[in-house]
Amino acid sequence: MKKILIWFFSISAFGAILFFGVKPAFIDKDEPRSIGRQVQVARRDISSYVLATGIVKPMIGAEVKVGSRVSGVVKRLRAQIGDLVEAGQVIAELDDSEFRAKLDQNIAALHRAEADLEYARINRERQTSLWKKNFTSQQQVDLADNAYKTAAAQVAQAEANVKFAEVQLGYTKIFAPISGVIASISTQEGETVAASLAAPTFVNLIDLKKLEVQTYVDETDIGKIKTGLDSVFTVDTFRDTDFEGNVRSIYPKAVIQDNVVNYIVTVEITDFKDKVLRPEMTASVTISMETRSGVLAVPTAAVTRERGNYYVAALEDGARVRRLVKTGWRDGGYTEIISGLKEGDYVVISESE
Repeated sequence: MKKILIWFFSISAFGAILFFGVKPAFIDKDEPRSIGRQVQVARRDISSYVLATGIVKPMIGAEVKVGSRVSGVVKRLRAQIGDLVEAGQVIAELDDSEFRAKLDQNIAALHRAEADLEYARINRERQTSLWKKNFTSQQQVDLADNAYKTAAAQVAQAEANVKFAEVQLGYTKIFAPISGVIASISTQEGETVAASLAAPTFVNLIDLKKLEVQTYVDETDIGKIKTGLDSVFTVDTFRDTDFEGNVRSIYPKAVIQDNVVNYIVTVEITDFKDKVLRPEMTASVTISMETRSGVLAVPTAAVTRERGNYYVAALEDGARVRRLVKTGWRDGGYTEIISGLKEGDYVVISESE
C-alpha cells in the first residue's frame, strides 16, 4: 500500500511540473510576430504604357538595290560587304572599251554632219546671190535651202547620238545613289551582266541611319496607341541602352499569328545613342501614353484583388487591417491609389509576397 501511494504522488508531481513549469511556445500570446514589410504611402509619378516586341527594319528608301543600266563585263568592284560608302562614290566598273568606240564613232559622224552643214550653208548663200542677179532659178534656191535644212537636221541627230553614247559610257561606272553600308554583292569581277528590261542588281545598300522599329501591338492595346507617342526600346546586343523614338504610323491591317491578332506600329528612331543598329534585330519596346504627376502610390505587391475589388493591408496601431481601396494606373512595380488611403499611411507587404 505504501508503494502504491509513493507511485501515485510521484506521478502527480511530474504532471504538476509539466503543467506549471513548461509553457509551450504555441500558446504564448506574448511572443512577437512578424507582420511583414512596412511601406509608407507616398506621391510619385505614374505613367501608362504598352509593352510590345518589335523588329528593326529599314525605312522606305533606306535600302536600295544598285544595278547596271547596260550590259558588259564587270571590270572592277570597288566595295566589299560591310564597307561604308558615300553617295556618288564609284562602287563598280564595267569594261568600257566598246562604249568608248561607239562614242568615237558618233563623234566622227557629227564632224561629217557639221561639214555637210557648212557646205549646204555656203551653197544656199551662193544660190540666193545668183537668183538676185537672175543667174539662176527659184527652184535652185529652194533646193539649196532644203539641202541646208536637211544638213542641219543631220547635225542635230549626230549631236543626239553623241550625247546618248556619252550617257551609255557613263553607265559603265556604277555609283552609290545613297550613303550607307554594303549589305550584299551579287556579282564578281570578270562576270558578264546582261541588262534587259530590268537592271541586274550589283549590290544592296542600306542607310543604317534610316531605320525604324516595326512593333507588334496586341489588339487589346492598339486602341491606346496614337501617332507621336514617345517610346523607348532595347535590343539584345545593347541591353543597357535605351534607344528613343516615337510612334510614326499604325498599320490598319492586322497580322494574325497562332490565332493572336496584332497590329504593326512603326516607331521612328530619334536617338541612336551613338550605337550601330542593324536590320532584323529584335527589340523590346515600351510606348508611353501619359504621365500623372504626384499621385498616391503603393507597391503593386501590396495590392490584392478579390471578387473585382482591390484591398491592401493597412497598418493601424501596430496591427494589420484589411482596407478597401480604389486603384488607378500601374507603372512598373507601383499602383496608383485613388481612394482608401492617404499620404503618410503605411501598408504591409507580407514576406511571402
